[in-house]
Amino acid sequence: MTLSPHQLLPLALHAVDQAEAALKAATPGPVTHKAPNDPVTDTDTAVERLVRDTLHRAAPDIAFFGEEGGGDLSADAVWVLDPIDGTANWIRHLPVHGISLALMYEQRAVLGVIALPRLAHRYWAVEGHGAWRNHQPIHAAATTELGHALVAIGDYGIGPAAREHTAATLRLHQHLAPAVSRIRMLGSAAADLAWVADGTLDASLTLSNQWWDMAAGTAIAREAGALICDLDGTPHSRDSRTTIAAAPAIQPELLTLARTACPSPPTAGSTAC
Repeated sequence: MTLSPHQLLPLALHAVDQAEAALKAATPGPVTHKAPNDPVTDTDTAVERLVRDTLHRAAPDIAFFGEEGGGDLSADAVWVLDPIDGTANWIRHLPVHGISLALMYEQRAVLGVIALPRLAHRYWAVEGHGAWRNHQPIHAAATTELGHALVAIGDYGIGPAAREHTAATLRLHQHLAPAVSRIRMLGSAAADLAWVADGTLDASLTLSNQWWDMAAGTAIAREAGALICDLDGTPHSRDSRTTIAAAPAIQPELLTLARTACPSPPTAGSTAC
């Protein structure tokens, strides 16, 4: 990688500008399913192709991986894109959906950009340079008591392990509901993590960790001061099976409750505890 992540930020912002314009101009067309309850549209693939081509023209030495088309994971530096995070919301015209673009270097997200077009929010961060929303610096919440926390939980299960994943998510609800102020299920991991970064949410927990969903958001939330780990307490990485992002003061208690609900992290190839 000949340019630093900070030098590549304008390119990432430009690519997301183009994706956001395309998404705003599109309307949901025919819907197919990659797995039960896992929809995809022509717009997902068109936005992914647009971003991939834009990035490749400007930085051909950096590999690319997209949720819909896959890509090259062998390189040290890889762009990672979810073209519409929250496709099910977008299809139904719910405003909680967005574009999630990250740059991963040696399996660590070092740059992240998230656009939530219907909400006019743009988030970005570069490792070591802070986190931003619409040109204003942002910080994770200073909440000190879990009982005051607004916490998001990821969606119920899809795909082969849907039943087990859904059961685990229900256990999370049962353990967290008495301990926190409110629980929300918003349908977009990118939005969850962006809102942890700016303090809108105090924490988010996602059991089925698809790293293309999490890469940009973890980069932004980490730079904003949130603590992000796997269910076993290890620092979050591309290989993590769960994503727990939280305001620092409530993270230990939240992690304890999550591990009580789901005693061991999901094993490879599974999304259930």
